Amino acid sequence: MSELVLYDSAISGNAYKVRLLLSHLGLGFRRIEFNVDDGSTRTAEFLAKNPNGKVPTIGLPDGSYLFESNAILYYFAEGTKYWPEGKRERAAVLQWMFFEQYSHEPYIAVVRHWVAHLGKTPANEPQLPAKTERGYQALNVMESRLKDHAWFAGDAYSIADIALYAYTHVAHEGGFDLSRYPGIRAWLARVAAQPGHIRITD
Repeated sequence: MSELVLYDSAISGNAYKVRLLLSHLGLGFRRIEFNVDDGSTRTAEFLAKNPNGKVPTIGLPDGSYLFESNAILYYFAEGTKYWPEGKRERAAVLQWMFFEQYSHEPYIAVVRHWVAHLGKTPANEPQLPAKTERGYQALNVMESRLKDHAWFAGDAYSIADIALYAYTHVAHEGGFDLSRYPGIRAWLARVAAQPGHIRITD
């Protein structure tokens, strides 16, 4: 393998994070699309690349594979302006990336997937109110930061912002009302104005 190969899904915010950072960095890659719901990431061939059977997974030029979206962000951000130099700022980036995966993505991303892509089912519909409430709790935490700060970690755009932008900017697809969050909406506009920005549909 002499190129970057991204095992991707057009609807996945986690995969979009990687595409967005690679675009910021001007790095080319070959993209292979997967359907996250049809079992194609659970084949033996794919599990040999990522034993967790999920996208994004990225194939590196040395023939190895890396998975988990935020780990991939760190791999490519190190040594660039998207990964800060200061110890405290780096810890803040990780703080918000851990928040994204534990307190944000399991609610905002899951509700969006159920509502916009899978559709409501007898299995998921009873869980929607609780998931939605936890999603709003995450948005409240974000707003508390953004009402007084332009970015999540330090004074510059970083992979913490990329991680949180991915599913926040499409939260409305899950029925989340962002009109009550002026700090978040202003931040979404700042992210979209960054050089090399691409949309999730690009």
